[in-house]
Amino acid sequence: MKFKIVKLLAAAPVILAACAATQTPQERLLAHEKEIDKIIAGMSLEEKVEMLHGKSNMASEGIPRLGIQEIRYADGPFGIREENGAGFRPLGWTTDSATYFPTGSALAATWSEELAYKYGTGMGTEARRRGKDVILGPAINIQRLPVGGRTYEYFSEDPFLAARLAVGYIKGTQDAGTAVCVKHFALNNQETNRASVDVNIDERSFRELYLKPFEASIKEAGAWSVMSAYNKINGTYCPENEHLLNEILRGEWGFNGPVISDWGGTYSTVPSALHGLNVQMPGDNYFGQALIDSVKAGAVPESVIDLKVRELLRLRFTVEAIAPENCNKEVASTPESRRTAYEVASKAVVLLKNEGSILPIRKDVKKIAVIGRNAVALTQSGGVGAGVKSVYEITPLQGIKNKAPEGVEVAYAPAYKNYASLYGRASGGPDNAASLDEAPDPKLLAEAVAAAKGTDLVIFVCGTSKTIESEGFDRSNIKLPVGQDEIVKALAQVNPNIVSVIISGGPCDLQELTKYSPAIVEGWWNGLEGGNALADVLFGNIAPSGKLPFTFPIQFEDSPAYAMGNFPQKEDVGEDLFTSTFRKDITGGKDKWQNRKSPKAFYTEKLLVGYRWFDTKRKPVMYAFGHGLSYVDFEYGNISTDKSRYKPDGTIKVSFTLKNTGDMTADEIPQLYVRHLNAKVEYPYKELKAFSRVTLDAGQTKTVTLEVPVSELRYWDEAENGWKLEEGEIELLLGSASDDIRLSTKVTI
Repeated sequence: MKFKIVKLLAAAPVILAACAATQTPQERLLAHEKEIDKIIAGMSLEEKVEMLHGKSNMASEGIPRLGIQEIRYADGPFGIREENGAGFRPLGWTTDSATYFPTGSALAATWSEELAYKYGTGMGTEARRRGKDVILGPAINIQRLPVGGRTYEYFSEDPFLAARLAVGYIKGTQDAGTAVCVKHFALNNQETNRASVDVNIDERSFRELYLKPFEASIKEAGAWSVMSAYNKINGTYCPENEHLLNEILRGEWGFNGPVISDWGGTYSTVPSALHGLNVQMPGDNYFGQALIDSVKAGAVPESVIDLKVRELLRLRFTVEAIAPENCNKEVASTPESRRTAYEVASKAVVLLKNEGSILPIRKDVKKIAVIGRNAVALTQSGGVGAGVKSVYEITPLQGIKNKAPEGVEVAYAPAYKNYASLYGRASGGPDNAASLDEAPDPKLLAEAVAAAKGTDLVIFVCGTSKTIESEGFDRSNIKLPVGQDEIVKALAQVNPNIVSVIISGGPCDLQELTKYSPAIVEGWWNGLEGGNALADVLFGNIAPSGKLPFTFPIQFEDSPAYAMGNFPQKEDVGEDLFTSTFRKDITGGKDKWQNRKSPKAFYTEKLLVGYRWFDTKRKPVMYAFGHGLSYVDFEYGNISTDKSRYKPDGTIKVSFTLKNTGDMTADEIPQLYVRHLNAKVEYPYKELKAFSRVTLDAGQTKTVTLEVPVSELRYWDEAENGWKLEEGEIELLLGSASDDIRLSTKVTI
């Protein structure tokens, strides 16, 4: 009996798109149940278990006897990773270059589900060209910590914004025929001790904040696979957590696909088998012979194994299996993907400050000094996490030179050293700083000051790097590294016309920078077209339109987890699990990770994460969630709702006028927050519930309508263990940022 899945699914993307209107997202996995019944009935126990662990670093087995191909995984989530072998080291292929898309926080700064869909489409298309079945992404954990090592991968501190971006990304990827493996499920909110930390959290905060993006990913976008996180939740590891995987994911949300462990993140045989894990990746020490023995001993029913195989075969039948000879014939990157990367990058740039309208760069500026090593640094790879072997990358300096008008002179000086490291350890070399807080090199500083003196404009390109913000560890603070604060002060003494461009994945401490920079721009790790996109904004070819997806606190110590003593935990378990298991080049061949200690991370700030904390506690911030300036002003007016009272099954429709009062086309992102008035239940001061990206020509006015389903106003009632709606009056707050509310109105639920 041979099953030719390639033939069955040759038109998979077309079929999936056509069926979407008649099937729920998760039902799309159930189209081949009869074939799967026959396959499982004819399999031996050994064949079944062979499917449940890694065949290689990035593949799990199919059923060769039946012509059913292995499942191939592609690391992401912002570009299809190059082919790798032992120790996850590159194999040196010539056809595995891909498009480097802007990283997660940059995509989130667009506040656009439509752009997230195009982004996902590009990722899915390039994965297909590489013969990959599953992208290990998107990464959608809530950005709880400003210092989080993977802030750059994640979308937002807000669950609603993260959910909308995740839905767009997932639909785009899967409509292109590639499955997502949405990660990391759940509560992987820190890299410090990530493989053993025990997150202690109340059920309401868990449901309302941290699970919301995942719930939308499963129920609305129909994610076809899920990756379990390394950590524990309330005492139990995620890959063997019954409440997480079987009760919530499968029972409540109706998930029909497989759960894949994070790499190295399987800790047991029987508990993992009984409580929801499908595949151990990579290796087979738990889900190999040990699992076969557990079935034969009666500890694990074979029916449990059958269900795991069924869920994997659902994925295999849904995603077209591409024969090895039909992929990797050419470089994966496509012109369409590169155009999408530019579009995302151009709409992600955030103008944080613009005193005296120093931006856009005036036409009388003829000499520009670009200062800072980040102006020439590549961001496609580095650190511990997945990178991209990009077909090219336009740096900020290249972009500025590309876009500068004829006759404009552009000079460059590095100003500061690299902070090059492996897993947080400084590397030697004359161009590398020995520590993050090393003082500026006198020679480099003098060269930078000389370059700035006498020029019309200084563009100071500062921020972090992929060796400062990285998977596997968190930053100790958010200060600008390697003496950048001292450098901008020295530059200002010879030239006050400074535009500072921050190249980073997460927030930075800008207390010093803001004193000396009339204009500040957040430029992100913005993909292969990032330099061109940045320059187009700086020169005014397009208006900036990005909005912050997370708060820039004044200092790290103001953030809720730190302020409440919940981070960092005082107990350190040693090396990171992934690094010590798979990256011996970093650990020196020593396996230092110890699965013995589980420091507890207490989430006692509960719902008060990000702007919810700062608003409720009335604490000032440097730049608020949702903040982002433009080169034009927008006028909000005439707010109204379609009703004054709404039933539990209703939808609140808020309409208003939005006018571009400037002289160029620009995008604005109106944000609608909800505040509960006279509530008996405790809520944050306000919460984001709707937004929209609106394009307006110069002088144009549009009527915009935002919708909020009343069901989205429910809270999780821990006493009744379910969602509940509190009736009463709410205030609808409409504005350009969480701290820039322009209009408001009230309705009754």
